[in-house]
Amino acid sequence: MTHAPADFASDNTAPVAPEIMEAILAANAGQALPYGADDVSAELSAKFSELFETKVLVFPVATGTAANVLSLSMLTPPCGAIYCHENAHIEEDECGAPEFYTGAKLVTLPGDHGRLSAANLSEKLEGLTLGFEHHVQPAAVSLSQATENGTSYRPDDVAAIAEVARRFDLGLHMDGARFANSVAYLRCAPAAITWRAGVDVLSFGATKNGGMAAEAAVFFRPELAETFKYRRKRGGHLFSKMRYVSAQLAAYVADGLWLRYAGRANAMAQRLSEGLSAISGIEIVHPVEANEVFPRVPESVIVGLSDLGFGFHRWGGRASPVLRLVTAFNTTGNEVDGFVAAAERLAAEAAE
Repeated sequence: MTHAPADFASDNTAPVAPEIMEAILAANAGQALPYGADDVSAELSAKFSELFETKVLVFPVATGTAANVLSLSMLTPPCGAIYCHENAHIEEDECGAPEFYTGAKLVTLPGDHGRLSAANLSEKLEGLTLGFEHHVQPAAVSLSQATENGTSYRPDDVAAIAEVARRFDLGLHMDGARFANSVAYLRCAPAAITWRAGVDVLSFGATKNGGMAAEAAVFFRPELAETFKYRRKRGGHLFSKMRYVSAQLAAYVADGLWLRYAGRANAMAQRLSEGLSAISGIEIVHPVEANEVFPRVPESVIVGLSDLGFGFHRWGGRASPVLRLVTAFNTTGNEVDGFVAAAERLAAEAAE
């Protein structure tokens, strides 16, 4: 190989996108009011309202965890239950932050390829004794879009889950750390898989798709955000120099940049999936519907790829044969082809 081995461990390994860095530099000129009173921050809700084709309230924060847990805290009392997939990010990768910030209990449900189903959620809720003081009470549902298995909910999927949530008077939250990748894959309007389908609040991610530290809580029902500003302050995410976070978000959604970058990452994931699936002994275990690929790979190939310096995660434990490969906005075809060629060579050697 004539190029450095690629790192597919995460899209978080990618640098800041040049357009985002330019926006940060532009925001660095002159004085600006602090704590979100600057002009860029003041215009964000209008920009996002145009993007989502409805009036929204937007609150910038620096991390996806903050966006998730502070949003969820508006949907549930401390005695509540938040229903999510058993592999959801809020369940497996946020170190108890949802419970810490909401006081509520996460209740997990199974589902194929990382997705909850309306039927499973309905069955779970119908089996509860509501009002029984010894049990937490249903309060909210959280969906990951894209899921932790790289799949995407269709608008009808979200609407069906929202119908169940409404029937039981539950709020509906969407963890959109890779929201752009799902929108790019589904080729639908952002509104179609959010408020039009019944979502109340979205954690809108930019960091994984070219941002430095830029996420947002987007409320489609403004009345739910009545006390959010206090919770954001209490949670340590009301930044004095908020203009630098807001400038990233403004540049991210301007002129479709967010979808161009997500589309590029998705295309590289498809290329990677197609290349790997053509290799004998390698199987793609989840549909590729965003920028993540999950191949089941022979152990000798995994060891060989690691020895060559390629970056990836084993998914499901240190001994798991399933890898998680994540492409980013700056992943190149050469990087993908180099990984596939190495995997093909190693697989051929193992078969000799």
